[in-house]
Amino acid sequence: MRDFLERLRPSGTPGAATVSAVPADRVGERSAEIEPVLARLAAAQAQASAIRQAAEVEAHQRKDAAAEQARAIVATARREAEAERQTAAATTRARAETESRDLLGDAAQEASAVARAAGARQASFAERVLTRARADVNDIIGGVP
Repeated sequence: MRDFLERLRPSGTPGAATVSAVPADRVGERSAEIEPVLARLAAAQAQASAIRQAAEVEAHQRKDAAAEQARAIVATARREAEAERQTAAATTRARAETESRDLLGDAAQEASAVARAAGARQASFAERVLTRARADVNDIIGGVP
């Protein structure tokens, strides 16, 4: 508003007619003063925009590279986990087979011991049965005239 009023202000004091003056163009002066600064600011904004775009491209590239690296790590971990599972299964299987062989060996020894004990007792039982059968036969035969 002040600039507008400045334009309407008389160029001289009231009185006799004089040569008219051209009012000062304050807006033009200010524009001329600010335009070089704004021009440099526009260049800086363009540069900042270019930097921002380059940073976005680099960020996308890094994100994609990190995702690919993560996929590779997960795939490697899965392969290693499967190998560990197979190794653990083989170890467990081998341990079970060893324990099974040991148990079968122990059972065979125990069966052999039972068979030996049964053989020893069988001879004694056979002797007792034979003695009793002879006694029964003698009673039967001895009782017959």
